[in-house]
Formats: sequence, C-alpha cells, structure tokens
Amino acid sequence: MQNMVILGATGSIGASTLSVIEQNAEQYSVYALVAHSSVDKMLKLCVAHQPKFAHMVDELAAKQLQDKLPSSCKTQVTSSEQDLIALVTHEDVDTVMAAIVGAAGLVPTFAAVKAGKRILLANKEALVMSGELFMQTAKESGATILPVDSEHNAIFQCMPESIQTNLGYCNLEDDGVSHILLTGSGGPFLNTELSALALMTPEQACNHPNWSMGRKISVDSATMMNKGLEYIEAKWLFNTHVDQLKVVIHPQSVIHSMVQYKDGSVVAQMGNPDMRTPIAHCMSYPQRISAGVEPLDFFTVGQLSFIEPDFNRFPCLKLAIEACQQGQTATTVLNAANEIAVDAFLSGQIKFTDIATINERCLTTVSPSAVNTIEDILYLDGLSRQQATLNVKALLYSGV
Repeated sequence: MQNMVILGATGSIGASTLSVIEQNAEQYSVYALVAHSSVDKMLKLCVAHQPKFAHMVDELAAKQLQDKLPSSCKTQVTSSEQDLIALVTHEDVDTVMAAIVGAAGLVPTFAAVKAGKRILLANKEALVMSGELFMQTAKESGATILPVDSEHNAIFQCMPESIQTNLGYCNLEDDGVSHILLTGSGGPFLNTELSALALMTPEQACNHPNWSMGRKISVDSATMMNKGLEYIEAKWLFNTHVDQLKVVIHPQSVIHSMVQYKDGSVVAQMGNPDMRTPIAHCMSYPQRISAGVEPLDFFTVGQLSFIEPDFNRFPCLKLAIEACQQGQTATTVLNAANEIAVDAFLSGQIKFTDIATINERCLTTVSPSAVNTIEDILYLDGLSRQQATLNVKALLYSGV
C-alpha cells in the first residue's frame, strides 16, 4: 500500500489521480490532499476519500473547511507552509503527486525531493525554474522523479531502461537516441488568421479542442508557451542538447510524443487524450495498472497529421526555446512573466497577443542573477513578476 500526498487535489490532475486511486484502492491510500482555497471541492474530496490530512494554503479557507467537515470525517486540517512541508516529507508518505500549477508548487515539491520521495511530476514549472538544482538534489537524496505530463511521460515510455533510471544525467547518444520529438496539438488557434489573434477572448483561448484543462494551462496551450515550458522541462529530464529536441505540431493529440533512434527507428507512445493514462503509469512504474481509460480505437482515429511550428503564430514558443538555450535565469524570468501575463489576459486587462510582448520585454529588462539556491530562484521570480506587472500597466496606460 502506497501512501500518497496530492498537491493540487482540487484541480484536473488531482481529480484524475483520485480516479486512478479509486480504480486501484487495494494498492494506494490518500494520506493528504492539498489545495489553495477551493473549500467546497475539498470538502467533497475529504468526505469521499477520508485522507488523514487536508491542507489549505489559504488560512481562511482552512478554517471554513474545518467548520464544514462532518464529525464522521476524521481528517485533520492544516494551513501553514511549515505544515505543508511536514506533510510531503513525513516518513509515512511514499509518493507525492506534484500538480500545483505555477511557481506556487516549487517549494513543497522541492521539499519532497530533498526528502527522497517518489515524485510524480505534473508541475512543469519546478523544472523550468530550478531544473539543474532540482535534478541534482534528486540524485543526492535518492528521490525518484517520474514525469506525468503526457508528452514527457510518452518520451519516458519510449526510452530504454538505462535512461529511465538515470533522468537528468543520461546520455541520449550513448543509448542510440538521435532526437526527441515533442508533440503538441497547436491549441484552439492553430488555423486562426494571424490578424485575428489579437481579438481572441479568454473563453476562446480556454476552449481546447482535445484536452480538458485548467484556464491557465489552456491559455498556455493556445500560445504554445505550454510546449515551450515542456521543451525546457524535457531538457532537464533527458539531459538534451539543442539539436536533440524538436517540437512537432500534431493536432489530433493521439501520438503524445516520439523518440527517434540512430538506426532510423521512431518509437511513439499513443493513446486517448486522458491524463489518467500517464498518471497510472507513473503511479505503478515499472508495473502497469488499470487507469479506467478506454483503449485507443484505431478504426475511428482517422488521419494523423504533423506540422512544423510557425513562430509568427506562436512567438511564445520561440521565446521559450531561446530562453532554454540561455540558461536557468532566463527560464525563471520567462515563467514568472508568463504567469502574470496570462492572468492579465484572463482578467481582461490585455489582448491575447500582448502575452508574448510582456514575456519578451521581461526577458530583455530583468537583470541576470545567480540562481544557486531555491531562495535565489524565488527572489528572481519575484523581481520578474514585478517587472511583468509594470509591463501590463504600461500596456494599459498606452492603450495599445
């Protein structure tokens, strides 16, 4: 029986994880559920799954949850950062699902890594912000990192065991790998006229053709920043060089990514677009368990197509690739700026095309600094958010 902590329990990844646990209740137990402030959602989860702990980042939300829990539910409610760190590092905890969106998930995920836990990594920002430090700490602590993102999980499944068991320090060339082909759907605006992109609304940006996701990640898919962040994540997970990693637009989202070998072979991982599949794979690796997902029906799949990315349509993808080549400072700045820009777009302050503008301005204005510790990274993250906020205000003031 594995005891699990789910960071981001009330989000889509959290729901999918709990669904897989229900499918395999004899093997997994919910030790703790963690969310920010969604009291009603957490209440339902606590009643259904009876975790030992429920942690709410927002203190008022924690009090409200405590008041609403029925007497029959013995779940203990916590709210401080110290409590959260204690949960993910507790000796009874085997596995941590890291699914808090954005930079907010870095501190608890990193604490779990330091404690040597089995980390199911769905928070790509942890590697975008602290990739080198993150993987080095995992190696030192003996933590197991398993990628949950559908693309990275697909790449992982297509790799030999020698790479799977040496993430962050593997040598692709030695194992015969020539390229990683990172696929992405292109989002809802793949075929939209370039001149119309500035007019796109948050509702349109969040209407992904294949996946059901949260609003922030949906916008990132529409700009393809999500693929850019995944490009950076893949660099740290698989220790890639610039010429070993390529992005391929695949609108059907059937092939989740591919690995090309020196002999000309291309190994692809395929399946229905359902996050329960990569979650179940990570939970049970190296074994396999039921995910509750319908098998892929090849007779109804239809045509599979592949398109080279257009950086005029997806400037955020280009910015992410360039930031990855520049190093950890640039990727930390970009991630912070993008979170502010996407939030401003979702709240109606800026246009869809302004997201890339704000990201680019931050990359050129925030001064590089050393990022040798988590504290350094969080400091740079804060500076970048301040600059991005100023950039948003400048756009509002200019009326452009």
